[in-house]
Amino acid sequence: MPPSALPGFRDFYPAECAERSHIFQAWREVALRFAFTEYDGPPLESLDLYTKKSGDEIVGQLYAFEDKGGRHVALRPEMTPTLARMVAARANALRKPVRWFSIPQLFRYERQQRGRLREHFQLNLDILGEAGVTADAELLAAALGMMSELGLTKDDVRARVSDRRLLNGLLVLAGVSSDQLPLVYGVVDKLEREPRPVLEEKLAKAGCSDLVVARIFEVLKFTDLDMLRSEFHGVAALRDDFSRLASYFEMLDALGVRDWVVFDLSIVRGLAYYTGIVFELFDARGEFRAIAGGGRYDNLIAQLGGGDIPALGFGMGDVVLGELLRTRKLMPRQADALDYWVAGAEGASDTIVMRVATALRRRKLRVEYPLREQKLSKQIKTAATAGAAKVLIIHDDRTATIRRLADGHEESVGLADLLDGAGDGARDPWVSANAP
Repeated sequence: MPPSALPGFRDFYPAECAERSHIFQAWREVALRFAFTEYDGPPLESLDLYTKKSGDEIVGQLYAFEDKGGRHVALRPEMTPTLARMVAARANALRKPVRWFSIPQLFRYERQQRGRLREHFQLNLDILGEAGVTADAELLAAALGMMSELGLTKDDVRARVSDRRLLNGLLVLAGVSSDQLPLVYGVVDKLEREPRPVLEEKLAKAGCSDLVVARIFEVLKFTDLDMLRSEFHGVAALRDDFSRLASYFEMLDALGVRDWVVFDLSIVRGLAYYTGIVFELFDARGEFRAIAGGGRYDNLIAQLGGGDIPALGFGMGDVVLGELLRTRKLMPRQADALDYWVAGAEGASDTIVMRVATALRRRKLRVEYPLREQKLSKQIKTAATAGAAKVLIIHDDRTATIRRLADGHEESVGLADLLDGAGDGARDPWVSANAP
């Protein structure tokens, strides 16, 4: 049997590559519209760049090995450590806030499942050097702008938002000790994936009393920020957190995305390095894994040796997003692969066919012609198979016919004007005059 791609890896045939390009184009257009600048880094990094952030236990999830120079390296599983390293190297020279995005291919050696492979492409969009809540609102608006750019609406996608500072304060108020907080966050993160009795048992094993467990679930039931604020209005320690979130939602309204957003304290973004407002994007029907997720991570850059720089960002993978777009029938039909197929009728020389093809290509058109002698009927069938919009049939050194394959419309043209202006970038009169 012929060899196949490794488990969890994908082949991108032209149709799949076109879908990927469609997603990438939307990502780039919206990122640039929001004044983010593209960057990239190497796919292979020093292993300690990742263990410094996530601990030695992450090694089992990586494609890690020792290279020929004796260095311990890994294929990048995420982009944030590379971002921190790059920003640290030029921190004093960079204009603040830094607004960068990238579309790296990432690798993780883990169990593959629906929506999660061992490699994927991911948009990473980050703002560094701004501590104010305005940046948090800008970040989510950009993420939702990408959903809109791809044809999705608030009926397709919901952004679920929380603030770890507020949740932390509420949990402490409920009686959770600082030692118990990490485990409690882990339980909250699994709220929708495991039955409540299982979660209650985990909290009990962590030392939470029945009263504390009840209070935790009581807090998590609130889905309205105003109602939660009213319930705890007398708690001075929470006033700044409530005020910050209220301002955040006002800004989302001003940015035109408030209708996409719901308040949800169960969104904690499992990773311990998040410090403030966090969010995840989900399809509104609940059919898929999270489409995107991120938030504020003000301490991470310093932990990675990059200086004390406030930061926030999100990642959006291509796998789940692609599944959602296909399910909603929002992937575009493959466009015509060619603008012209140049065909030579009997009596037309190979060189005139090549000269005409070259003239069209200099006008930035996509053009193909037969690389070996074929009958005209065969050339026209091949042109249709190749997805050509039009066939330019050359009869001799002076005359030709343009046939539009969609409806068979034909028009006779002369070759002189085209060939005379082949090198000067002149406008192609055929393209505008004969457009479908």
